[in-house]
Amino acid sequence: MGSGLLQRAWADLGGDPDLLRSVGVHGEHGLSSRLPVGELALGAVAAQVLAARELAAEGRPVPPVELDARHVGIAFRSERFLQIDRRPAPAGFAPLSRFWPSADGWVRLHANYPHHRQAALRALGEDPPAAIRRRASADVEGAVVSAGGVAAAVRTFQQWSEHPAGVAVAAQPLLDLARVAPAPARAHRLQGLRVLDLTRVIAGPEATRILAAHGADVLRIDGPHLPEDPTTLLESSPGKRCTQLDLAVARDRRLFEQLLADADVLVHGYRPGALAPFGLASEVLAERYPGLVVVSLSAWGTHGPWAARRGFDSIVQAGTGIAAATAGPDGTPGVLPAQALDHGAGHLLAATVMRALTKVRQQGGTWHGHLSLARLAHWLLTAPRPPDDGAPEADPRPDPYCVELPSSAGVLAVVRPIAAPPWRHGPQSVAPERASWGSR
Repeated sequence: MGSGLLQRAWADLGGDPDLLRSVGVHGEHGLSSRLPVGELALGAVAAQVLAARELAAEGRPVPPVELDARHVGIAFRSERFLQIDRRPAPAGFAPLSRFWPSADGWVRLHANYPHHRQAALRALGEDPPAAIRRRASADVEGAVVSAGGVAAAVRTFQQWSEHPAGVAVAAQPLLDLARVAPAPARAHRLQGLRVLDLTRVIAGPEATRILAAHGADVLRIDGPHLPEDPTTLLESSPGKRCTQLDLAVARDRRLFEQLLADADVLVHGYRPGALAPFGLASEVLAERYPGLVVVSLSAWGTHGPWAARRGFDSIVQAGTGIAAATAGPDGTPGVLPAQALDHGAGHLLAATVMRALTKVRQQGGTWHGHLSLARLAHWLLTAPRPPDDGAPEADPRPDPYCVELPSSAGVLAVVRPIAAPPWRHGPQSVAPERASWGSR
Protein backbone atom coordinates (compact mmCIF):
# COMPACT_ATOMS: atom_id res chain seq x y z
CA MET A 1 0.00 0.00 0.00
CA GLY A 2 1.57 3.24 -1.13
CA SER A 3 -0.20 5.58 1.30
CA GLY A 4 1.85 8.63 2.17
CA LEU A 5 -0.12 9.01 5.39
CA LEU A 6 0.58 5.42 6.44
CA GLN A 7 4.29 5.82 5.75
CA ARG A 8 4.45 9.12 7.62
CA ALA A 9 2.44 7.91 10.61
CA TRP A 10 4.36 4.63 10.88
CA ALA A 11 7.67 6.48 10.76
CA ASP A 12 6.54 8.95 13.46
CA LEU A 13 5.56 5.97 15.63
CA GLY A 14 8.96 4.31 15.15
CA GLY A 15 7.54 1.29 13.33
CA ASP A 16 9.53 -1.15 11.20
CA PRO A 17 9.13 0.11 7.60
CA ASP A 18 9.40 -3.45 6.26
CA LEU A 19 5.99 -4.22 7.79
CA LEU A 20 4.34 -1.75 5.40
CA ARG A 21 4.91 -4.18 2.54
CA SER A 22 2.36 -6.53 4.07
CA VAL A 23 -0.53 -4.02 3.80
CA GLY A 24 -3.02 -4.40 0.96
CA VAL A 25 -6.41 -2.92 0.03
CA HIS A 26 -9.31 -4.13 -2.07
CA GLY A 27 -12.53 -2.41 -3.10
CA GLU A 28 -13.56 1.25 -3.30
CA HIS A 29 -13.80 3.56 -0.28
CA GLY A 30 -16.51 5.88 -1.64
CA LEU A 31 -14.96 9.00 -0.07
CA SER A 32 -14.48 11.04 -3.22
CA SER A 33 -13.14 14.55 -2.61
CA ARG A 34 -10.82 17.17 -4.06
CA LEU A 35 -8.54 16.31 -1.14
CA PRO A 36 -7.00 12.85 -0.50
CA VAL A 37 -9.63 11.80 2.05
CA GLY A 38 -9.55 8.18 0.90
CA GLU A 39 -5.80 8.01 1.38
CA LEU A 40 -6.16 9.53 4.84
CA ALA A 41 -8.82 6.99 5.79
CA LEU A 42 -7.02 3.93 4.44
CA GLY A 43 -3.67 5.04 5.84
CA ALA A 44 -5.01 5.76 9.33
CA VAL A 45 -6.90 2.46 9.52
CA ALA A 46 -3.93 0.52 8.16
CA ALA A 47 -1.64 2.03 10.80
CA GLN A 48 -4.06 1.01 13.56
CA VAL A 49 -4.59 -2.53 12.29
CA LEU A 50 -0.87 -3.04 11.69
CA ALA A 51 -0.05 -1.80 15.20
CA ALA A 52 -2.63 -4.21 16.66
CA ARG A 53 -1.26 -7.17 14.67
CA GLU A 54 2.31 -6.31 15.70
CA LEU A 55 1.39 -6.11 19.39
CA ALA A 56 -0.55 -9.38 19.28
CA ALA A 57 2.33 -11.14 17.50
CA GLU A 58 4.53 -10.68 20.59
CA GLY A 59 7.74 -10.76 18.59
CA ARG A 60 6.62 -13.44 16.13
CA PRO A 61 6.09 -12.66 12.41
CA VAL A 62 3.31 -10.11 11.92
CA PRO A 63 0.40 -11.37 9.78
CA PRO A 64 -0.39 -9.36 6.63
CA VAL A 65 -3.11 -6.69 6.65
CA GLU A 66 -5.78 -6.69 3.95
CA LEU A 67 -8.31 -3.85 4.19
CA ASP A 68 -11.81 -3.80 2.73
CA ALA A 69 -11.95 -0.21 1.47
CA ARG A 70 -15.77 -0.26 1.46
CA HIS A 71 -15.77 -1.08 5.17
CA VAL A 72 -13.30 1.74 5.81
CA GLY A 73 -15.45 4.27 3.92
CA ILE A 74 -18.58 3.28 5.82
CA ALA A 75 -16.77 3.27 9.17
CA PHE A 76 -15.63 6.86 8.53
CA ARG A 77 -19.32 7.82 8.30
CA SER A 78 -20.46 5.54 11.13
CA GLU A 79 -22.43 8.17 13.05
CA ARG A 80 -24.83 8.41 10.08
CA PHE A 81 -25.81 4.77 10.36
CA LEU A 82 -26.67 4.31 14.05
CA GLN A 83 -30.06 2.70 14.61
CA ILE A 84 -31.92 2.12 17.85
CA ASP A 85 -34.46 -0.70 17.71
CA ARG A 86 -34.10 -0.60 13.91
CA ARG A 87 -35.05 3.07 13.68
CA PRO A 88 -32.53 5.73 12.59
CA ALA A 89 -31.17 7.62 15.57
CA PRO A 90 -31.53 11.41 15.72
CA ALA A 91 -28.37 13.00 14.40
CA GLY A 92 -27.02 16.12 12.80
CA PHE A 93 -25.75 19.52 13.82
CA ALA A 94 -27.67 22.03 15.92
CA PRO A 95 -29.26 24.92 13.98
CA LEU A 96 -26.44 27.36 14.84
CA SER A 97 -23.72 24.84 13.96
CA ARG A 98 -23.11 25.80 10.34
CA PHE A 99 -21.42 28.30 8.05
CA TRP A 100 -22.69 31.88 8.28
CA PRO A 101 -21.88 34.74 5.88
CA SER A 102 -19.99 37.61 7.48
CA ALA A 103 -19.17 41.13 6.33
CA ASP A 104 -16.02 39.90 4.59
CA GLY A 105 -16.42 36.14 4.15
CA TRP A 106 -17.70 33.23 6.21
CA VAL A 107 -17.65 31.95 9.79
CA ARG A 108 -18.31 28.46 11.14
CA LEU A 109 -20.00 28.14 14.52
CA HIS A 110 -20.24 25.05 16.71
CA ALA A 111 -23.20 25.06 19.11
CA ASN A 112 -24.10 21.38 19.53
CA TYR A 113 -23.49 21.58 23.28
CA PRO A 114 -25.70 23.93 25.35
CA HIS A 115 -22.75 25.74 26.96
CA HIS A 116 -21.24 26.47 23.54
CA ARG A 117 -24.58 27.75 22.26
CA GLN A 118 -24.87 30.05 25.27
CA ALA A 119 -21.36 31.36 24.68
CA ALA A 120 -22.25 32.19 21.06
CA LEU A 121 -25.35 34.06 22.23
CA ARG A 122 -23.33 35.99 24.81
CA ALA A 123 -20.88 37.05 22.13
CA LEU A 124 -23.32 37.77 19.32
CA GLY A 125 -26.69 38.51 20.91
CA GLU A 126 -30.02 36.81 20.35
CA ASP A 127 -29.75 36.95 16.55
CA PRO A 128 -26.26 35.55 15.75
CA PRO A 129 -26.73 35.38 11.93
CA ALA A 130 -27.59 39.09 11.76
CA ALA A 131 -24.69 40.00 14.04
CA ILE A 132 -22.27 37.93 11.96
CA ARG A 133 -23.38 39.62 8.71
CA ARG A 134 -22.37 42.99 10.17
CA ARG A 135 -18.91 41.95 11.38
CA ALA A 136 -15.64 40.72 9.95
CA SER A 137 -14.98 36.97 10.19
CA ALA A 138 -11.93 37.28 12.43
CA ASP A 139 -13.83 39.64 14.74
CA VAL A 140 -16.67 37.14 15.11
CA GLU A 141 -14.20 34.32 15.72
CA GLY A 142 -12.42 36.29 18.42
CA ALA A 143 -15.62 37.38 20.16
CA VAL A 144 -17.08 33.87 20.34
CA VAL A 145 -13.82 32.29 21.51
CA SER A 146 -13.37 35.01 24.18
CA ALA A 147 -16.87 34.21 25.45
CA GLY A 148 -15.92 30.54 25.87
CA GLY A 149 -17.48 29.37 22.62
CA VAL A 150 -16.25 27.64 19.48
CA ALA A 151 -15.94 29.34 16.11
CA ALA A 152 -13.55 29.74 13.21
CA ALA A 153 -13.26 32.22 10.38
CA VAL A 154 -13.12 30.41 7.04
CA ARG A 155 -9.55 30.85 5.81
CA THR A 156 -7.74 29.68 2.71
CA PHE A 157 -4.80 27.39 3.29
CA GLN A 158 -2.50 30.26 2.30
CA GLN A 159 -4.05 32.48 4.97
CA TRP A 160 -3.81 29.69 7.54
CA SER A 161 -0.18 28.98 6.62
CA GLU A 162 0.71 32.62 7.32
CA HIS A 163 -1.25 32.79 10.57
CA PRO A 164 0.88 32.34 13.74
CA ALA A 165 -1.27 29.36 14.77
CA GLY A 166 -0.82 27.75 11.36
CA VAL A 167 2.94 28.26 11.50
CA ALA A 168 3.04 26.57 14.91
CA VAL A 169 0.94 23.61 13.76
CA ALA A 170 3.06 23.06 10.64
CA ALA A 171 6.21 22.84 12.79
CA GLN A 172 4.83 19.94 14.85
CA PRO A 173 5.07 16.26 13.89
CA LEU A 174 2.02 14.44 12.59
CA LEU A 175 2.27 12.01 15.52
CA ASP A 176 4.39 12.63 18.58
CA LEU A 177 5.38 9.55 20.61
CA ALA A 178 8.22 9.84 23.10
CA ARG A 179 9.73 8.03 26.07
CA VAL A 180 9.40 10.54 28.91
CA ALA A 181 10.66 8.56 31.93
CA PRO A 182 12.23 5.21 32.83
CA ALA A 183 10.12 2.23 33.86
CA PRO A 184 10.55 -1.56 33.74
CA ALA A 185 9.63 -3.41 30.56
CA ARG A 186 6.19 -5.01 30.65
CA ALA A 187 4.48 -7.44 28.27
CA HIS A 188 1.10 -5.80 27.76
CA ARG A 189 -1.69 -7.55 25.89
CA LEU A 190 -4.81 -5.95 24.50
CA GLN A 191 -7.08 -8.50 26.16
CA GLY A 192 -7.84 -7.06 29.59
CA LEU A 193 -5.76 -3.90 29.05
CA ARG A 194 -7.01 -1.22 31.46
CA VAL A 195 -7.83 2.01 29.63
CA LEU A 196 -9.13 5.20 31.22
CA ASP A 197 -11.03 7.17 28.60
CA LEU A 198 -11.37 10.94 29.14
CA THR A 199 -12.55 11.83 25.65
CA ARG A 200 -15.70 13.18 23.97
CA VAL A 201 -17.49 13.45 20.62
CA ILE A 202 -15.84 11.30 17.89
CA ALA A 203 -12.04 11.20 17.63
CA GLY A 204 -11.04 10.13 21.14
CA PRO A 205 -14.01 7.79 21.64
CA GLU A 206 -13.21 6.23 18.24
CA ALA A 207 -9.73 5.35 19.51
CA THR A 208 -10.96 3.83 22.74
CA ARG A 209 -13.80 1.84 21.16
CA ILE A 210 -11.18 0.35 18.83
CA LEU A 211 -9.19 -0.71 21.89
CA ALA A 212 -12.37 -2.14 23.42
CA ALA A 213 -12.99 -4.20 20.27
CA HIS A 214 -9.50 -5.65 20.64
CA GLY A 215 -10.37 -6.76 24.19
CA ALA A 216 -9.36 -3.81 26.36
CA ASP A 217 -11.30 -2.98 29.52
CA VAL A 218 -12.26 0.62 28.72
CA LEU A 219 -13.77 2.86 31.40
CA ARG A 220 -15.06 6.16 30.06
CA ILE A 221 -15.33 9.07 32.50
CA ASP A 222 -17.39 12.18 31.84
CA GLY A 223 -17.94 15.21 34.04
CA PRO A 224 -21.46 15.34 35.52
CA HIS A 225 -21.81 19.03 34.59
CA LEU A 226 -21.04 18.44 30.89
CA PRO A 227 -22.66 15.13 29.95
CA GLU A 228 -22.24 13.79 26.44
CA ASP A 229 -25.07 13.95 23.92
CA PRO A 230 -26.97 10.65 24.48
CA THR A 231 -26.99 9.63 20.81
CA THR A 232 -23.30 10.41 20.41
CA LEU A 233 -22.53 8.36 23.51
CA LEU A 234 -24.42 5.34 22.17
CA GLU A 235 -22.60 5.38 18.85
CA SER A 236 -19.13 6.19 20.14
CA SER A 237 -18.89 3.92 23.18
CA PRO A 238 -19.90 0.34 22.39
CA GLY A 239 -17.98 -2.17 24.44
CA LYS A 240 -17.17 0.37 27.16
CA ARG A 241 -18.27 1.01 30.71
CA CYS A 242 -19.17 4.63 31.43
CA THR A 243 -19.34 6.66 34.61
CA GLN A 244 -19.30 10.27 35.78
CA LEU A 245 -16.76 11.84 38.12
CA ASP A 246 -16.17 15.47 39.03
CA LEU A 247 -12.43 15.89 39.55
CA ALA A 248 -13.07 19.11 41.48
CA VAL A 249 -14.83 17.09 44.20
CA ALA A 250 -12.49 15.41 46.69
CA ARG A 251 -14.36 12.09 46.82
CA ASP A 252 -14.53 11.76 43.03
CA ARG A 253 -10.91 12.83 42.75
CA ARG A 254 -9.86 10.01 45.11
CA LEU A 255 -11.86 7.48 43.07
CA PHE A 256 -10.23 8.71 39.88
CA GLU A 257 -6.74 8.48 41.33
CA GLN A 258 -7.41 4.92 42.50
CA LEU A 259 -8.50 3.98 38.99
CA LEU A 260 -5.51 5.74 37.44
CA ALA A 261 -3.06 3.98 39.77
CA ASP A 262 -4.12 0.60 38.36
CA ALA A 263 -4.61 1.70 34.74
CA ASP A 264 -2.31 0.76 31.87
CA VAL A 265 -3.35 3.53 29.49
CA LEU A 266 -4.88 7.01 29.78
CA VAL A 267 -6.42 8.53 26.66
CA HIS A 268 -7.68 12.09 27.00
CA GLY A 269 -8.93 14.90 24.81
CA TYR A 270 -8.30 17.81 27.15
CA ARG A 271 -6.62 20.92 25.82
CA PRO A 272 -2.91 21.27 26.70
CA GLY A 273 -2.62 22.39 30.31
CA ALA A 274 -6.29 21.77 31.16
CA LEU A 275 -5.50 18.84 33.49
CA ALA A 276 -2.71 20.64 35.36
CA PRO A 277 -5.01 22.17 38.03
CA PHE A 278 -5.99 18.61 39.02
CA GLY A 279 -2.38 17.49 39.40
CA LEU A 280 -2.49 15.63 36.11
CA ALA A 281 0.03 17.56 34.01
CA SER A 282 2.17 15.36 31.77
CA GLU A 283 5.28 15.63 33.93
CA VAL A 284 3.28 14.82 37.07
CA LEU A 285 1.68 11.77 35.43
CA ALA A 286 5.12 10.54 34.38
CA GLU A 287 6.46 10.91 37.91
CA ARG A 288 3.49 9.42 39.81
CA TYR A 289 2.57 6.62 37.41
CA PRO A 290 5.71 5.09 35.89
CA GLY A 291 4.91 2.85 32.95
CA LEU A 292 1.53 4.49 32.28
CA VAL A 293 0.96 5.11 28.56
CA VAL A 294 -0.66 8.53 28.07
CA VAL A 295 -1.99 9.50 24.64
CA SER A 296 -3.77 12.82 24.11
CA LEU A 297 -5.69 14.63 21.40
CA SER A 298 -6.11 18.36 20.86
CA ALA A 299 -7.72 20.50 18.19
CA TRP A 300 -4.82 22.87 17.52
CA GLY A 301 -1.63 21.19 18.78
CA THR A 302 0.52 21.52 21.87
CA HIS A 303 2.29 24.77 20.96
CA GLY A 304 1.36 28.10 19.47
CA PRO A 305 -1.21 30.80 20.16
CA TRP A 306 -4.19 28.47 19.65
CA ALA A 307 -2.91 25.50 21.70
CA ALA A 308 -5.46 26.10 24.47
CA ARG A 309 -8.35 26.86 22.09
CA ARG A 310 -11.39 24.60 21.79
CA GLY A 311 -12.11 23.00 18.46
CA PHE A 312 -13.94 20.23 16.63
CA ASP A 313 -13.53 18.58 13.22
CA SER A 314 -15.89 21.04 11.51
CA ILE A 315 -14.18 24.04 13.10
CA VAL A 316 -10.70 22.84 12.15
CA GLN A 317 -11.88 22.23 8.58
CA ALA A 318 -13.01 25.87 8.45
CA GLY A 319 -9.96 27.46 10.04
CA THR A 320 -7.20 25.55 8.22
CA GLY A 321 -8.35 25.88 4.62
CA ILE A 322 -10.30 22.65 4.02
CA ALA A 323 -13.65 24.45 3.75
CA ALA A 324 -12.16 26.86 1.21
CA ALA A 325 -10.47 24.07 -0.76
CA THR A 326 -13.78 22.21 -1.08
CA ALA A 327 -15.95 25.29 -1.72
CA GLY A 328 -18.77 25.23 -4.26
CA PRO A 329 -18.80 27.15 -7.56
CA ASP A 330 -20.50 30.10 -5.82
CA GLY A 331 -17.83 30.24 -3.12
CA THR A 332 -19.95 28.65 -0.41
CA PRO A 333 -17.59 26.79 1.94
CA GLY A 334 -17.50 23.04 1.52
CA VAL A 335 -16.97 20.03 3.76
CA LEU A 336 -15.27 16.67 3.51
CA PRO A 337 -17.44 13.64 2.62
CA ALA A 338 -17.01 12.45 6.21
CA GLN A 339 -15.74 13.85 9.49
CA ALA A 340 -12.45 12.46 8.33
CA LEU A 341 -10.23 14.41 10.72
CA ASP A 342 -12.11 12.92 13.67
CA HIS A 343 -12.21 9.37 12.40
CA GLY A 344 -8.66 9.48 11.06
CA ALA A 345 -7.40 10.86 14.35
CA GLY A 346 -9.24 8.13 16.23
CA HIS A 347 -7.49 5.36 14.33
CA LEU A 348 -4.13 7.10 14.63
CA LEU A 349 -4.61 7.58 18.38
CA ALA A 350 -5.33 3.86 18.73
CA ALA A 351 -2.23 3.10 16.66
CA THR A 352 -0.20 5.39 18.94
CA VAL A 353 -1.41 3.55 22.05
CA MET A 354 -0.56 0.15 20.58
CA ARG A 355 2.84 1.18 19.28
CA ALA A 356 3.60 2.61 22.74
CA LEU A 357 2.65 -0.73 24.29
CA THR A 358 5.00 -2.52 21.90
CA LYS A 359 7.78 -0.13 22.89
CA VAL A 360 7.08 -0.76 26.59
CA ARG A 361 7.45 -4.47 25.93
CA GLN A 362 10.68 -4.02 23.97
CA GLN A 363 12.36 -1.16 25.82
CA GLY A 364 10.45 -0.36 28.99
CA GLY A 365 9.82 3.26 29.87
CA THR A 366 6.90 5.62 30.30
CA TRP A 367 5.53 6.76 26.94
CA HIS A 368 3.43 9.78 26.01
CA GLY A 369 1.89 10.44 22.60
CA HIS A 370 -0.08 13.28 21.03
CA LEU A 371 -2.02 14.09 17.86
CA SER A 372 -3.94 17.21 16.82
CA LEU A 373 -6.78 17.58 14.35
CA ALA A 374 -5.08 20.65 12.88
CA ARG A 375 -1.87 18.76 12.13
CA LEU A 376 -3.85 16.03 10.39
CA ALA A 377 -5.61 18.76 8.40
CA HIS A 378 -2.18 20.13 7.44
CA TRP A 379 -1.22 16.71 6.04
CA LEU A 380 -4.48 16.52 4.08
CA LEU A 381 -3.95 19.97 2.55
CA THR A 382 -0.30 19.43 1.59
CA ALA A 383 -0.50 15.85 0.29
CA PRO A 384 -0.80 15.22 -3.47
CA ARG A 385 -4.40 15.64 -4.56
CA PRO A 386 -6.37 12.92 -6.34
CA PRO A 387 -7.92 13.47 -9.76
CA ASP A 388 -11.33 15.12 -9.66
CA ASP A 389 -13.59 12.06 -9.68
CA GLY A 390 -16.95 13.71 -9.19
CA ALA A 391 -19.29 14.03 -6.25
CA PRO A 392 -18.90 11.87 -3.14
CA GLU A 393 -20.86 8.64 -3.11
CA ALA A 394 -24.32 8.85 -1.57
CA ASP A 395 -24.55 7.01 1.72
CA PRO A 396 -24.42 3.31 0.88
CA ARG A 397 -26.35 0.53 2.61
CA PRO A 398 -24.21 -0.28 5.63
CA ASP A 399 -26.05 -3.49 6.59
CA PRO A 400 -23.26 -5.94 5.65
CA TYR A 401 -20.89 -4.02 7.93
CA CYS A 402 -23.17 -3.56 10.95
CA VAL A 403 -23.64 -5.49 14.16
CA GLU A 404 -26.54 -5.41 16.64
CA LEU A 405 -25.75 -4.88 20.32
CA PRO A 406 -27.91 -4.85 23.45
CA SER A 407 -28.01 -1.58 25.38
CA SER A 408 -30.11 0.23 27.97
CA ALA A 409 -31.57 2.35 25.14
CA GLY A 410 -32.61 -0.64 23.03
CA VAL A 411 -30.94 -2.76 20.40
CA LEU A 412 -28.22 -0.74 18.69
CA ALA A 413 -27.13 -1.28 15.11
CA VAL A 414 -23.61 0.14 14.71
CA VAL A 415 -20.86 -0.21 12.15
CA ARG A 416 -18.66 -3.03 13.36
CA PRO A 417 -14.94 -2.54 13.98
CA ILE A 418 -12.39 -3.14 11.23
CA ALA A 419 -10.17 -6.22 11.60
CA ALA A 420 -11.28 -6.78 15.20
CA PRO A 421 -14.01 -8.82 16.90
CA PRO A 422 -17.36 -7.02 17.25
CA TRP A 423 -18.27 -5.57 20.63
CA ARG A 424 -20.65 -7.60 22.79
CA HIS A 425 -22.74 -4.76 24.17
CA GLY A 426 -23.45 -1.06 23.91
CA PRO A 427 -22.14 1.41 26.49
CA GLN A 428 -22.86 0.27 30.04
CA SER A 429 -23.51 2.87 32.74
CA VAL A 430 -21.69 2.29 36.03
CA ALA A 431 -22.25 4.17 39.29
CA PRO A 432 -19.08 6.00 40.37
CA GLU A 433 -18.71 3.96 43.55
CA ARG A 434 -18.89 0.75 41.50
CA ALA A 435 -16.33 1.85 38.90
CA SER A 436 -13.42 -0.55 39.23
CA TRP A 437 -11.17 -2.73 37.11
CA GLY A 438 -12.05 -6.35 36.45
CA SER A 439 -9.59 -9.20 36.86
CA ARG A 440 -7.13 -9.63 34.03
